[in-house]
Amino acid sequence: MTNNISDKDRKDWENFLEKKEKLPDKDLEKKKNKFHITKSLDLHGSTLDQANKKVESFITDCFDQKVSKVIIVTGKGLHSQNDKDPYISKKFGILKNSIPDFIKNNPNLMKKIKSITDAEIADGGSGALYVFLKKKL
Repeated sequence: MTNNISDKDRKDWENFLEKKEKLPDKDLEKKKNKFHITKSLDLHGSTLDQANKKVESFITDCFDQKVSKVIIVTGKGLHSQNDKDPYISKKFGILKNSIPDFIKNNPNLMKKIKSITDAEIADGGSGALYVFLKKKL
């Protein structure tokens, strides 16, 4: 390495050291942005109507509270009593299938949602879903 530093650069460096000014750590700022505020809702034992109302209210409240990630636990439908009621669809009466459709068909909710994905196994796997919310302006 050579010592070919201009006088101006040397002076700028000396001035910087004299001020003892702290520079912001950009790495810390990036880490802050990756932090998600998370809340969860468990719908086990809820009827379809109850679950829809809970989901709508919960997502709206979370959006207002600036929550960025919502976990909705629907269950897998293994203990569903839908097969006993002839007026309920076997497939879409199960919350696992009907809650994502309810959310996607609700324009007021979709305005607040960035994306919906399947949950990881640690958060319920196929019996849960992630809802990532947009930032409230």
